[in-house]
Amino acid sequence: MAEVRIPFEVEVNYAGWRLDRYLQEKLGRASRSRVQQLIRERLVHEEPRALKASTRVWPGLRFWLLKEEVPEPEGLPEHLGILFDDGAVLAVDKPAGLPVHPTARYFEHTLTSILGREHRDAEGLRPDPAHRLDRETSGVLLCGRRPEVTRRLKALFADHGEVEKRYLALCEGWPEEERFTVDAPLALIGEHAVRIRMSVVPPGHPGGAEARTRFTLRERYRDDAGRPLALLECALETGRQHQIRAHLHHRGLPLVGDKIYGADEQRFLRFLDDALSEEDLAALRLPRHALHAASIALPHPVSGERLEVEAPLPGDLAALISGLRAEPRP
Repeated sequence: MAEVRIPFEVEVNYAGWRLDRYLQEKLGRASRSRVQQLIRERLVHEEPRALKASTRVWPGLRFWLLKEEVPEPEGLPEHLGILFDDGAVLAVDKPAGLPVHPTARYFEHTLTSILGREHRDAEGLRPDPAHRLDRETSGVLLCGRRPEVTRRLKALFADHGEVEKRYLALCEGWPEEERFTVDAPLALIGEHAVRIRMSVVPPGHPGGAEARTRFTLRERYRDDAGRPLALLECALETGRQHQIRAHLHHRGLPLVGDKIYGADEQRFLRFLDDALSEEDLAALRLPRHALHAASIALPHPVSGERLEVEAPLPGDLAALISGLRAEPRP
């Protein structure tokens, strides 16, 4: 089978990182051992010396990962809405379906590739995302336009104390309270058919990470069949992988459209095989999970003044909600 080359060019922000750590950051869900295998077996470059997992990368280093030529999914978003841009911070409205970084399935159509094509500055610098959103999640994503700005933004997101992230989630079912907090550690424990699915674990569990999410009921709905749904506002106190989705599943309120944390995790495997049935699609209600990063507020990394950026509810979620019947609040 023919192969394609997935290009990488090290940004100034990552100078001095180990090559395996850099690639793990870019690939997102790949394990350290998998990344090291890719470096040994699938990495090509034009440098005079070998590149190894322990190699310290430098700005401008270019290399490629070899990948079997499998067509990317069609119909991916090709442009980004701009929510804020002051020459230091660029805030984009990430559309649902667009991955942030290259993955095994997506390599040309990613948020970083669009930033490189359409949003470089006069000096040719590409904005660098300072945090992540899952591929199916829409909404606000902040980028630094200069390496030092990106570093400050990443430090703010790593600390969590000064960053307020607000999400909107449409879930199946109604919560018992108008406001509730889920304080439940999360871990990858390997007992699920889907390898990347997070699990709630008891405090002190090996590999468990502290995770807290605050939820506020915004609206209650019923669909045409009388089944309950709710629109929740979600505030993260920690930033774990799949945190909102795993916590809602834990409370019996799975996200609409969630193929991993819904009633049947086998749906995700069928999705990967392009084998979702009509029954699957009807149960999901939406081709993607119904989670939207509605706003971010934090100190500006240069001025220190409060910066708040909001992203409007995207059309697919607005259309789904418009077809539901609003119910009185409890």
